Amino acid sequence: MAEKTRTKRSLWNIFENFEGDKVVWMIVLLLMLISVVCMFSSTSGLVGRGIEQSRINVVKDQIFLVAAGLLVIIAVYNIRKLAFIRWFSKLGFIVSFLLLLILVAKLNIGNFIKSGGFNDANRIIKVGGIQVHVFEIVKVSMIMYFAWAMDALKRGKLGGPEKPVWKKILYIYAPFAIIFVMVLSGGNSSAIIIGGMMFIIIAIGGGDFKDLAILIGAGVLILGLSYGAYKLSDGKIMGRIGTGVSRLFEKTDWEEIANTSRPGSAEWYDAIDEIRQPYSAKIAIREGGFFGKGPGQSTQRYVVSNMPEDYMYSFIIEEYGILGGIVVLMLYISLLARGSLIVRHCGKELFPKLAAAGLIMLIVLQAFLHMFVNCDIGPMTGQTLPLISNGASAFLCFCMAFGIILSVSRYASKKMKKEQMQAAPLVEREEIKHELDALDDFESGKVIDDEIMDQDYDL
Repeated sequence: MAEKTRTKRSLWNIFENFEGDKVVWMIVLLLMLISVVCMFSSTSGLVGRGIEQSRINVVKDQIFLVAAGLLVIIAVYNIRKLAFIRWFSKLGFIVSFLLLLILVAKLNIGNFIKSGGFNDANRIIKVGGIQVHVFEIVKVSMIMYFAWAMDALKRGKLGGPEKPVWKKILYIYAPFAIIFVMVLSGGNSSAIIIGGMMFIIIAIGGGDFKDLAILIGAGVLILGLSYGAYKLSDGKIMGRIGTGVSRLFEKTDWEEIANTSRPGSAEWYDAIDEIRQPYSAKIAIREGGFFGKGPGQSTQRYVVSNMPEDYMYSFIIEEYGILGGIVVLMLYISLLARGSLIVRHCGKELFPKLAAAGLIMLIVLQAFLHMFVNCDIGPMTGQTLPLISNGASAFLCFCMAFGIILSVSRYASKKMKKEQMQAAPLVEREEIKHELDALDDFESGKVIDDEIMDQDYDL
């Protein structure tokens, strides 16, 4: 009977047996649950357009993806030694460089590995028929690489040249410039996100003013040279620069063109193509109101083909209202708050601090960027809503990031417990024993309340 009671208790408290930050675990599970529910309601664009796939099959695929993501999180989370994660992190630059090289050079290795993309944006590698979004891997890999590099630089563990300046050039400046240029050739927003995150990690990792000034100068120089190459080649080189410039500075009033041009003409179709998705996103937000239309009642999903990816937040507001949008927003804000506690509890260890801080900022900043674009605050970027939007590569990469965050949180929790055990007690045991004895005497009737008060205040 006792054994049965103990088993029931262990099953009931199974979540208590998980180490690491419980709030982060809950955020992960809630985001995954939201992704499954939203994929069921937002996938009408995948059905009835020559794709033999029902909505149920789409949801099954998402459930399998969520299951795979949980396995990734648990596998990374169960890495007991941060030294193991640190060792793999130093390979981040090599992995990122090789993947980006395949994209930039448009390499095809037999029929197994092929590079590809759309709209002059080379972002995808097909490995045996499976699409891998390279930029999502690079985001996580380069954050982990610079967490390792800045930690190793501080501890004097970097090999190569003896002079510190050459170490910085080899391990910090060169990887920053190389990755930024290679990503910029395929996507402006991804280059800004990846470049910005690399800069932030270097800054909070102890980079001095000179280091930061050099990196800013290098970034500006790279952007200037890329734009020059684009103009001189008449758009044949660095074509994505032209796309970014047009989105930022183009003053074409596509709405006016759509209203004044003849319906069915080439100008009319061009204008409609330009305004369809952003306008539909704003319509979805307006029609959602405070409480939303309800699950499965979205109408803009029939207009926006990539609603489950680039405009997922608009869809959430349309079906679940501003209230649902606030819930999603609070999940990411809660992650940022918990992340600050995790980083603070890492003590003086720089690598786990930088790894957790960088990954959490990546997730939260990309989520905010996605929301801003959906609310028409800023140009279109194509960035997904982390752990909610459709996209296997991004989903699994963010799962790996969460696994690392949870592993670091477990390390921080153990470190905090160790410090608490080593700290001097706030109250001596003899004082506690005295108070308990006095309480026992009062409850037993040996002394009255006035006597205890006189004794405590030496009256």
